[in-house]
Amino acid sequence: MQFKHPELLYALFLLIIPIFIHLFQLRRFKRLDFSNVEFLKRVLIKNRKSSQLKKWIILLTRMTIFSCIILAFSQPFSATKSALKSDKELVIYIDNSFSTQLTNADGISLQTHLQKLYTQNFYDYKINWMTNDFSKRNTAALDLKNEILAVKHSQKQLSPSEVIFRADQLFSTKKNNSEKRIIYISDFQSIYDFPEVPDELIVDVIALKYQETSNIHLDSVYISNTTINGVTLKVLITGQGRIPKTVPISLYKKENLIAKTAVDFSPNINREETKEVVFEIDNNENFEGKIEITDPNLLFDNNLYFSTNLRKKIKILAIGDADDNYLKRIFKENEFFFKQQNSKSLNYTDFNNKNFIILNELEQLSASLITALKSYTDQGGSLLIIPSSNATPGEYNPLYELLGLGTILSFNEEEKRITKIEFENPLYKNVFEKEIVNFQYPIVNSFFKLNSSAQKILSFEDSKPFILKNNHIYTLTAAISTQNSNFQNSPLIVPTLYNMAKQSLALPQLYYEIGRQNDYSIPIAIKQDEILKISDSLTTFIPLQQLKSSQVNITTSEAPHKAGNYDITLDEEVIDKISYNFNRKESTLRYADPNNWNTINLYKNVEDLFENIAQDNKINSFWKWFVILALLFLLIELVILKFYK
Repeated sequence: MQFKHPELLYALFLLIIPIFIHLFQLRRFKRLDFSNVEFLKRVLIKNRKSSQLKKWIILLTRMTIFSCIILAFSQPFSATKSALKSDKELVIYIDNSFSTQLTNADGISLQTHLQKLYTQNFYDYKINWMTNDFSKRNTAALDLKNEILAVKHSQKQLSPSEVIFRADQLFSTKKNNSEKRIIYISDFQSIYDFPEVPDELIVDVIALKYQETSNIHLDSVYISNTTINGVTLKVLITGQGRIPKTVPISLYKKENLIAKTAVDFSPNINREETKEVVFEIDNNENFEGKIEITDPNLLFDNNLYFSTNLRKKIKILAIGDADDNYLKRIFKENEFFFKQQNSKSLNYTDFNNKNFIILNELEQLSASLITALKSYTDQGGSLLIIPSSNATPGEYNPLYELLGLGTILSFNEEEKRITKIEFENPLYKNVFEKEIVNFQYPIVNSFFKLNSSAQKILSFEDSKPFILKNNHIYTLTAAISTQNSNFQNSPLIVPTLYNMAKQSLALPQLYYEIGRQNDYSIPIAIKQDEILKISDSLTTFIPLQQLKSSQVNITTSEAPHKAGNYDITLDEEVIDKISYNFNRKESTLRYADPNNWNTINLYKNVEDLFENIAQDNKINSFWKWFVILALLFLLIELVILKFYK
């Protein structure tokens, strides 16, 4: 038991006064002698012991009365440690990821809990709250109640570690006697680990429960084959839980239905199963597409948007007098504009119109060519340097030094095998099904020894570089003419040179994922004061863009905020089509068990949680009981004085 005004307890020392009065008997009686007592009636002599007992009882009752009055004014109470803390802060985390759209017996599970949260008493807590994409400090209880009912679902999801970290950042007080409480409302979908919770934090968890975890979702779409007139699209559909055996799938061009089919799943599957559907679309026009399924469980992954644009050919210029037949075989007319020129008939102003330039074994590099190539690469142009075996190191070093490729130290006539491939490099990613250890290694008869810090892509057996990359500039360290190497006949040459050229102009893909960094290029030359915009029928935003000589490099991250097909425009003129979709990780319904999180308090619902919070904040006051006791002992004293003889 504790006291609100403990200083008043010093008044208990005053109880010693009646004790002294009683002990010293300040009132004394005198004895009188009478000469004749015959006329007096007989007087009963009181029992002296009985009289003393009565005095002691009255003394005790009066002391008790005064003690109860003093204790009542001291306001005694009992409370938990939580109730006694002066600074109390609360962070409410609401998991608004797409998976929380599933329902329970009362409707959408998340909305049901938020409505119950609306009715609760938040006591004296300073309230902060957050979702996966929003946070707010020092919110009034009434504002919180109005705002949480308007929470919208998001593709983002925070891990428990991120929630604990962000919540700790929202707490304003750092005092040791403060209480920091986190209310964690989540379904724990796709959660794989639980962190340790700091001792100063109280984490109360409400795990959302659903009636049934089943879902059908569009996983992805990709181009499996391309012809002159058509494109073959393959769509992957994943089903999980109890779903219909037959699921209809529709293909739209803008708002027009152009194809419809159905995918057959095993009846009432209780596992995850993926099926494939094929559509054919026209290849001779821009196509704004949407693939749609119908599923009442989760709504966010029932549409998948994509766009195809008229194929834009990549412009390639090869400079040199060496044999270029192998280049023509790689860079075919249906995908590339390939042009060959010798170094004596170059138009340097034409460089800005090219996406990819190849120096094909030039024996001499003029100062004007080096200057033009430096200007071209500074503008973002991609360059491949294939040195000539007949050139001296000094011929290439001025260019190499300007481009940050290092310095050629010497020319070595020695046979070497090309054996080491950087499989994770973008040039070779998705080229090989697995990392190849033994294959027919290409060889070179001579090479340049290069001192460089550039990135290695292909290497010789002694780890010396064969292909190096610095940003968008590539160089070989050996000639690949048939006299010096068999690399032209190697399977490596096609993906190597083809991907170099394709990456020089990163044309838009079928679709991009919202919420991550996406980079692509639009092959258009615009003025410095012009900008490209991305828009749909309702919204418009300006992406991050970098102007190059013959293209505009675009980067998007957070924007746009909704899935759909968008136009890339310049002064209201549509230049290209682009599509964005939410990521699909929320579609796979796998849940962690918060019972495995040992450092939290787990509750079934909001009511149980706030009932516990109410108990933690309850203060039991006892002053009324002491007033009642004082009155009771006063009554006892009156009874004793009146009736006790």
